[in-house]
Amino acid sequence: MKNVMRYKRYIITGAAVLIVFLLLIFGLRSCGVSHKSPEGVVRSLIKAYSNGNQSKIKDCYGVKKETEESLQKEIDATIKYFKAHNPKNVEIRECDVLSENDQYTYVYVTYDMKLENDQSYPCVSTYMTDKENGRYYILSSSKVTDDMRKQAAADYAKFMTTNTYKNYVKEYETFTKKNPGYEDKIAGKLS
Repeated sequence: MKNVMRYKRYIITGAAVLIVFLLLIFGLRSCGVSHKSPEGVVRSLIKAYSNGNQSKIKDCYGVKKETEESLQKEIDATIKYFKAHNPKNVEIRECDVLSENDQYTYVYVTYDMKLENDQSYPCVSTYMTDKENGRYYILSSSKVTDDMRKQAAADYAKFMTTNTYKNYVKEYETFTKKNPGYEDKIAGKLS
């Protein structure tokens, strides 16, 4: 009888250790930035912005040490934009490639900022990513050439004809009709 109790204790202890080990593995994997795909790094960037996590934001851009001044201004402004909305959380809806070539992959992301009043503020953003040593990074504005901008504008014009974009516009218009003055309130926080 004592041996049976001892074995049960060993099994329970072993199972508890295994559960803690698995939680640590999966918990740590979800804490980092995903550089495996263009969509992964864009998703990571949006989540990092929503949390105001500068180190993860910089990791998404591939910044190792010092951040160039123009990129730091862009990061600070985007963090301020997210804070102005004061979302409880951010839910990413869609993230996919708009276009791809040798120089970059152009990615869109649609997401909702869940506001304190339980309304969803719909957002759409686009980012250019680059692959370096098998890892994807967001391209900073200073690395985007005029030719890349022209091609991105053409790709975005095509994107505007998709149901994804049309649904975003419809949801945005619905939100602004329900919340007149919201945009002015946000603009006031940003100035």
